[in-house]
Amino acid sequence: MAIQTIQTTPIPGQRPGTSGLRKKVGVFRQPHYLENFVQSVFDTLGDLSGKTLVLGGDGRFHNRAAIRTILKMAAANGVARVLVGRGGILSTPAVSCVIRKHEAMGGIILSASHNPGGPDGDFGIKYNIGNGGPAPEAVTEAIYQRTTAITSYRISDAPDIDIDHTGRGYLEQMQVEVIDPVADYAELMEQLFDFDAIRKLFAGGFTMRFDAMHAVSGPYAQAIIEGMLGAPAGTVINCVPREDFGGLHPDPNPVNAAELIELMAGPDAPDFGAASDGDADRNMIVGRKFDVTPSDSLAILAANAQVAPGYRGGIAGIARSMPTSRAADRVAEALGIPCYETPTGWKYFGTLLDAGLATLCGEESYGTGSNHVREKDGVWAVLFWLNLLAVKGQSVQQIVEEHWQQFGRNYYSRHDYEGIETHAANVLMDDLRVKLANMQGQQMNHYTVEYADDFAYTDPVDGSQATQQGVRIVMTDGSRIVYRLSGTGTEGATLRVYLERYEPDPAQHHIPTQQALAALIAIADSVASIAYNTGRSNPSVIT
Repeated sequence: MAIQTIQTTPIPGQRPGTSGLRKKVGVFRQPHYLENFVQSVFDTLGDLSGKTLVLGGDGRFHNRAAIRTILKMAAANGVARVLVGRGGILSTPAVSCVIRKHEAMGGIILSASHNPGGPDGDFGIKYNIGNGGPAPEAVTEAIYQRTTAITSYRISDAPDIDIDHTGRGYLEQMQVEVIDPVADYAELMEQLFDFDAIRKLFAGGFTMRFDAMHAVSGPYAQAIIEGMLGAPAGTVINCVPREDFGGLHPDPNPVNAAELIELMAGPDAPDFGAASDGDADRNMIVGRKFDVTPSDSLAILAANAQVAPGYRGGIAGIARSMPTSRAADRVAEALGIPCYETPTGWKYFGTLLDAGLATLCGEESYGTGSNHVREKDGVWAVLFWLNLLAVKGQSVQQIVEEHWQQFGRNYYSRHDYEGIETHAANVLMDDLRVKLANMQGQQMNHYTVEYADDFAYTDPVDGSQATQQGVRIVMTDGSRIVYRLSGTGTEGATLRVYLERYEPDPAQHHIPTQQALAALIAIADSVASIAYNTGRSNPSVIT
């Protein structure tokens, strides 16, 4: 066995996006592609001697091959110890949990989250820092700059190590510890939630379906919901992670989780439905014939946080991404706590959580979490809802409608235009920015524009800044239209249009969402000339 130094040259386009570097599998399988990026991570981190690294992924195609390569490179770069999930499996929130519990320097997560898998699908890699959260922009930018100058990488020629059985072994001088991917995470969940109350809920005949979407949340949901909480076998469906996610799109929304939505709308629907995505950091909550928006879910959990033992001391604050609805703001105001508005991307919540300024966080893209880790967490959100249902003794719909009665309803929707030609998408956004200066005071249908801007953010803890985070058109009644380009795709561009209207009158809380937002939808299409700029007369996905 020897450590080899392999000569290489920079490969263009290795700048991490919102959640790391994501490309097609075929791109990652090109010679030196993964190695260049991993070496750039190690070079950026500096001296690795004596340090512990966590490594795992969502089990998608190329996960195991990438783990073998990364282990050999970690050994060659002087890492002292790697904790790797058995079979290469670790959900994104579990990686964060393991980093924090074992005081590791950080972790490498192999996932493209909700993006499709398989040989023709997507792959991704990102680095999480010592607090368990995604690397901040200063770190990801330094990694990217290193990829533009790299000339060699180091790798061991040792045989592959067994990662399918828990235990310890060595690669060169580096200890490799294969761990149970669920154990540390499940232990943390038991500390946060009233498992006895949830067990009684299931013992009383309560029924649910958790759709793991053939992705990584399956082992976690089975071990906790069926194993520790006593839900009947079969409660968790599509529970075995597959390299191609069963040929499906592992994104927990009403469009892609159609099997669950159909079940929950049927005559024999269970009491509660939930789903999680490719790497288990997103969640969808469903009642009988009743979908819960992610924005409402965040607000409801915040308003009822004290039902869970881990939050009985109260919450310090709420943080939400800018496009997420303002439903959480109303809860924060009622509780007398701050609500922080950040750019999209979980990394922006990290400083707030570390400083104790926020306890619960959420994004409209089916992501919810808290200060227990530094990632959004799908299984955590489902357990929180189970705890809430156990304490309240109400249905999902009753809980949501009771919340609307108290706080009003924020009608909310996201329209995605996927796979747009990148230049056309950039032109659309640039044209919008030009129009901003003249929008204030304009009459649009029965709305009046209060202000329009391109969202910029200054972190209240470390002073870091982020600009051009989404174009906002805010009306005098608080209704909003937001436009931004997604940073999680691998082909072309995805335009996301977010629409929000607040309705305080309970008599108006049961209008179909798209109908309630019709006037804003028309304004959004007209102002941005979406059909003209994209060639699309309708969104690809509406959630």
